[in-house]
Amino acid sequence: MVYRKQGLGDRLFELAVYSALLFLAALTLFPILQVITISVSPSHLVNRYGLHLFPTEITFDGYKSVLQNNLIWTAYRNTIFTTFFGTLLSLLVLVLGAYPLSKPTLPHRRFWNAFFVFTLYFQGGIVPTFLLVNALGLRNSMLSLILPRLTYAFNLIILRNFFSSLPKELEESAKIDGAGDLRILFQILLPLSKPVLATIALWKGVFQWNMWFDCMIYIEDQSKFLLQYVLRMILIEGQQEHLTSVTTNYVGLETMKMATLVLATLPIICIYPFVQKYFVKGALIGAVKG
Repeated sequence: MVYRKQGLGDRLFELAVYSALLFLAALTLFPILQVITISVSPSHLVNRYGLHLFPTEITFDGYKSVLQNNLIWTAYRNTIFTTFFGTLLSLLVLVLGAYPLSKPTLPHRRFWNAFFVFTLYFQGGIVPTFLLVNALGLRNSMLSLILPRLTYAFNLIILRNFFSSLPKELEESAKIDGAGDLRILFQILLPLSKPVLATIALWKGVFQWNMWFDCMIYIEDQSKFLLQYVLRMILIEGQQEHLTSVTTNYVGLETMKMATLVLATLPIICIYPFVQKYFVKGALIGAVKG
């Protein structure tokens, strides 16, 4: 192998690329440092003018105040419940839908593929969806936070393309041994689909974790509120009654807001590194064949 010596143009190009990456990393890192610093800083420092990138005094009173609020724990429980079961059910529905769509022998295959692609560009809208959820008796129910968002056509197409790219000999050899379609799907194809399934699970899990709008329009009972909706009430509406009123005398509202934001974001940040290795591979595999 012959290595070409880098010229001045190549070095300048690398310098420009690394400079752009450092700039983007700084744009991402500075807001995170600002939020973390404010969440562990006393109110008299938070109220000072300017950026707060590094804490000069550390206090965890903001976290203590937030964690003493029962509504935060209830919202955490509801969010974990909807995220886990919403992602699991979504993967099941997507697998059962994408597998037959990947078969050329499926009757009216072009129509069904076009039907799902159509939903990417045209949707019913908020009002018809609300009327449907209300007519089904799902309003003020946890199912209203799972069933309406159970599947998404883009994820279905990604998974369909992946199944289409698998060698047909796998299924043919399994059928010779007497395996049925469901056994082929769950025992042969799904173990090979870990990258694309992990990618879709990440997309769905993050979407479900960050859901707040559906909670706002469908849920009335506070015991069924989601974490992101509670966070919205604290950050945007600034409602101190959603925090522990006992500690608001000595803990600043901004400190409690940032502490709530950190607690709401931390689980996704902890899970993401374990799924990241599948992310690029799964997205590329699912997008190879149209």
